[in-house]
Parts: sequence; C-alpha cells; structure tokens
Amino acid sequence: MYDSLAEAVAHAEAAQCSLGELALEAETRDGRRTRAEVEEALLRALNVMRGSVARGLVGDVRSVSGLVGGDAAKVAAAGERARAGSASAAPPTHGLLAGTVFGDALARAIAVQEINAAMGVIVAAPTAGGAGVLPGVLLAVGDRVGADDAQLVRGLAAAGLVGAVIAQRASLSGAEAGCQAETGAAASMAAAAAVEVLGGTARQQATASALALQGTLGLVCDPLGGLVEVPCVFRNATGAAIALAGVELALAGVTFAIPADEVIDAMGEIGRTMDARYRETAGGGLAATPTGRRLARERLSIGMGKGGGNR
Repeated sequence: MYDSLAEAVAHAEAAQCSLGELALEAETRDGRRTRAEVEEALLRALNVMRGSVARGLVGDVRSVSGLVGGDAAKVAAAGERARAGSASAAPPTHGLLAGTVFGDALARAIAVQEINAAMGVIVAAPTAGGAGVLPGVLLAVGDRVGADDAQLVRGLAAAGLVGAVIAQRASLSGAEAGCQAETGAAASMAAAAAVEVLGGTARQQATASALALQGTLGLVCDPLGGLVEVPCVFRNATGAAIALAGVELALAGVTFAIPADEVIDAMGEIGRTMDARYRETAGGGLAATPTGRRLARERLSIGMGKGGGNR
C-alpha cells in the first residue's frame, strides 16, 4: 500500500483526507475489489472484534492453563460501579479512571486476549498476541463518541495502513523482534484508528502512531511457558493505555521530534539486535523469573490435563 507514513500523510494532505480514507481508496486502486467490498470485509472484522469483547466481558472463560480469565469482567464491573456513583469505601471498589474511556479500553483489550487464551475467535490485529489493543481502543473510543460503523471501519482502515508500513519497514512478529513488534505495533495502529474516529488529521494520526510506538521500543516477548497468556493478556491493556496517551498528545497539538518512519525503523533495528531470550523463547524476562518458571512447570505443562480450558 505505502512504504512510509510520510508518503501516506503527504498523499492524504494533498487529497484533504484522513489516513483511513486514503487506505480505503488505495485498497481499491488496482480494481480487484470495490470500495464496498473492502468496507464489507472490514465490517466483518469489526463485528468479530465486538463479539470477542462481549464474550470476554462475561468473565466465565479460562485459558488452557487456568492462569488467565475473568479479569476483563472485573475491570468492566469497576467501571460500572464508578458510573453508578458508588461512594468511597474501605477498601475502594474502583480506581480514579474507572468508568472512563481509559478504563473501558483496558477492559476490552483484556477481554479479547482472554478469549484468545481460551482458544476463542479473535481478529489478529496485527497478531494474536497483540489482538486486544486495537479493538480495546477503537471500540471504547467509538462507544464514547457514538461513532457509527462507517467511522469505525475507517478507523480499521487507518490501522491497517499503519500496520502495513510497520510490516514493510520492520516486523510484526514477537519471535523476530520482541513484543514491541506485536503489542507495540498494535498500539501504534490503535492510536491512528482512534484519531481517525475522533476526526483528527492524517498528520496527527502519524504523530499519535509514532508516540505510541516509541513508548514500547525494546519491549520484550517473554510468555510463561511459551503460551500467549501471561504477561501477554495484561500487556495488551498496557498497550491500550500507551495508544491512548499517543492520541491525547497528538490531538492536543504535541509533536514528536523523530518522524514516524524513523521510529518504525528503530523498532526494527532493536528487534534485529535483541537477545534471543527476549523474542518469544520463554528464555528470559518474566518467563525466566522463579515464579515464572514454577508456573510454567506446574500450570502450563502438568496442569494442562487437569481442569484447564473453558469452563
């Protein structure tokens, strides 16, 4: 589609459109698919995202190991208590950001990853390991501003354009470049999508993407026992938070000194030189802590045949 975000922004500004609109036009340029067909495909993906969020927020699924499940529902319930205006209590029943778009994004991001860990249906955006960030942010922001399907589809198109550039210039694989290439790329994509829904410019979308990705540079991929459960589920919540930070900064007029394409290139260089222990091998990071190793032995190996899975 595009080899650089700089080129995409230049084209979008010349056409006086957003990155989402630009991406939809680019997808139809070769004549293989009509715009309606592209939008229909993105709408199907959007509805799968909605389904995985809804299923995850119920809170009754568990991962194969039993280590993951039910936390999205806890975060969502805290938000509902906050919205209901529950009085302060000892101990408190929710945090200061519960019931805000921030808390909603965290709940949705975790929900998708809990479904993924329980072998449910998700959209790999850009990968299964980072699949909670984009729907978490996009749907929380969309719900907050009352966005319609057309706006959300353009948000997905913008995210796809950013993801395609990252794939071209660096990597989307945790095994190749660490979690910066999965959760980090997802945060960058989600930031562009959210700015799209909020009516920002193409340049603001690129800035938000750069700010989100720079905040994850060097992020390692260290899943316990090699399964996409811990810390992956919770790292998606962190990715959603970082994406929202990029959105807020960009829409406030903040710029970043390093161009988005150079941030992407730096991510790729870091990934290529990253120690193999930190690239999805479960040989370092949290996976190599005493507790991480014990859980891998007790829950991710032996425990798989003893009550794991959906229940």
